[in-house]
Amino acid sequence: MKHRTLPVAAAFAAAATLMLTACGGGDDTSGDSDKIAGADQRAEKPTKSAEPSGAPAQGKPDGVDVSLPADMNLVFDWDMPKDENEAAAMDDAANYVRAIYRGVDKRTTEDAALTAYSTGDGLKYARTQIDARLEGDWTATGTRRHYQATTRSASSGNSVEVAFCVDSSKFYGKEVKTGKVMKTEPRLEDFDHFKIIMVKLPTGEPLWQASKVYVEAKAAKCQ
Repeated sequence: MKHRTLPVAAAFAAAATLMLTACGGGDDTSGDSDKIAGADQRAEKPTKSAEPSGAPAQGKPDGVDVSLPADMNLVFDWDMPKDENEAAAMDDAANYVRAIYRGVDKRTTEDAALTAYSTGDGLKYARTQIDARLEGDWTATGTRRHYQATTRSASSGNSVEVAFCVDSSKFYGKEVKTGKVMKTEPRLEDFDHFKIIMVKLPTGEPLWQASKVYVEAKAAKCQ
């Protein structure tokens, strides 16, 4: 996401400092899958039913709505893993990202999709990202691409790390009041690497929730 005015950029930077754990070159992800950070955090059953607007996500509890406006295009350019749990976790990691931008579009941190697809620090991170945009009075437009996805399971089967690159070079900030789109040339700041810890809802419903979010900003490996 591009930030074009100082107040908005400052708000986003503060949000990132508070809610993200950077995972740069010193982050070791090559160890035992039992040691996935945040894997011990349990999922929580959503407390709200989905809003009726838009198309429901197929096969999800309560028909949770993760629809977005036509000009907000989130592309998930990845192949699903063969493991059933990892595929479901990856699918709901995408729904978590959609839920964040649905909150941006709807101008709220209380949308049903957000409480369905996130819990704990994952929910806090999502709300902080939305709040930064609400305070700056802007939304988003364009295409945000997600790619080079990998998954890694904890031995319990109840936690999956979903990692992927993000290209926001064609995803722009848009002023809510004026509709002005703020574009710049592609740059390193447009590329990030995410690791999202997805935890399985303990009720048996086919739902995974984001419990932790780790971001490596300005990720050259994603260019």
